[in-house]
Order: sequence, then C-alpha cells, then structure tokens
Amino acid sequence: MTRTIARLHGAYRDDIGDLTTRRPLPGPAIGQLDPFLFLNHHGPQTYRPGNHGLPFGPHPHRGFETVTFILEGQLSHLDSGGHESVIDAGGVQWMTAGSGLVHAELSPEAFKKSGGPLEILQLWVNLPSRLKMTAPRYVGLQAPDIPKVEKDGATIELISGEVDGVTGPIASLTGVAMSVVRLAVGARLSLPIPAGRAVFLYVVRGSIAIGDKTASAFNLVELTDGEGLDLASADGAVLLLGHADPIREPVVSHGPFVMTTREEIIQAIQDYQAGKFGEVRA
Repeated sequence: MTRTIARLHGAYRDDIGDLTTRRPLPGPAIGQLDPFLFLNHHGPQTYRPGNHGLPFGPHPHRGFETVTFILEGQLSHLDSGGHESVIDAGGVQWMTAGSGLVHAELSPEAFKKSGGPLEILQLWVNLPSRLKMTAPRYVGLQAPDIPKVEKDGATIELISGEVDGVTGPIASLTGVAMSVVRLAVGARLSLPIPAGRAVFLYVVRGSIAIGDKTASAFNLVELTDGEGLDLASADGAVLLLGHADPIREPVVSHGPFVMTTREEIIQAIQDYQAGKFGEVRA
C-alpha cells in the first residue's frame, strides 16, 4: 500500500525579532521525524529598504547537517572552514557541521540596502554516531546548479537522491534524498519511495491531497509507512520533500549541538569554548 496521512503538525509562530518564523518540528506532538530534527520557516515577508537583515551572526554547530532553502531573497554564508558564498533565490546550502563549525547566516549588504521579499527554510538532519565527528563541509548551490525533473504535472528541484534516472548534485553522507517540489494546478504526482524510509513532507504553499485527506500550507505531514507516495494538488503547491533511513539512536541536544550522550554534549561545549571550532568574523 502507498503511504497515507497519519497526522498533521501545524507550524507555530516563534518570531525572531522582526523575522517572521514558523516551526513545525519539533512541535507539541512530535519531537523528531528520525533523522529529521528541526525546521524553521522564515517568512514569507518583505523587508523595507535600509533593513538590518537576518539576525544569525556567528554561532557553532556539531553533530548534524543543515539544509537551507532560499525561496526568496538572498543569504550570505561564512564559516570557520573558510567557506563563503551568497546564495540567491532558488538556491540551497548544505552544511555538514560534523565535528564542529562556526558559521554566520546573514543578509548581503545589497539586500539590507534595497530590501525585498524573503522566504528561507532551514532543516536540521541528524548524523549517526559514527559520523558525528566527520570533517565539516559546505556546498552552496545556485538555482541553475539544481536539476529539475518534470513529472506528472510537478517540477522536482532535485538536491540529493535520484528521480527518474536524474541524480541530485549533493552526495549525502547518509543517503538522504531531498527536493523542492512545485505542483501545478491539478497535478497528480507518484514517487516510488521505498518502504521503511522516513519521509519528510512540509507544505510551504498551497495545499495537497493524499488519499482522502488534505494538508495546507505551514503543515508538516506525518505519513504511514508504505511503498511509494501518491499526492495531488487542486490549486497548486510548493513542498519540501525528502526521505531517509531512520538512524534509531539516542538524540541528546543542547542548543546548537546534537549528539548521542550527555557526555558528548559537555565535550562539545568545552571544545567550542576552547576555540577548537575555529572562528568567523561576520
């Protein structure tokens, strides 16, 4: 049987200063969707000229990966590994914090000067214990770097994984498949997602139907297990859609650190305070 909707988890507002922010994961009824840990949905909103931009100055991470989707606006990235980029609308950043990294996510000076629309989503993906201390890495993709697969009235912007013989440009360490899916009005999309995989499905815009149930914007869709996924949209929709094998290990988190034991969290804090993550000057 194909997957069906088990439960919807509505995003709740948790604004950060003047940045409109919604968060469906974690939520009151869901702690994680193993290995998917956290999603912040910033915007959609329009910044006035002469704004202060995004508030995410230098901060550390260890033990997981961040995948950041720039739907509108721009995002400047700097990190202690020496990576620097400005990603435009339609682009994606994939950062493996691994053993430890300090990064800053800010608005470029041009955006702060002129303002404009902004909508950015950031997803945290856990790493298994064997990879938590892997070397950090960063890949920034502009919209033209991301292949687009046209299928069943949908455009699949393929970031990692494979669809219809097309492979995304990110080689995930743990086999995570990730995409932005844009459904046209009346689209009916079928994807052969193997049984046993955890499916991450968040409705950014519009609404979708799976079987006899529907999900509208700002909802994380928790699915039953099954072979494949069939969804439709009467009015069009934009989705974050990914899938991965569950890790099935303990998750111990403290702010920007996600490890498997309390002792590892303490070590992460000590390593960061000792300067072992490096530094970035934003």
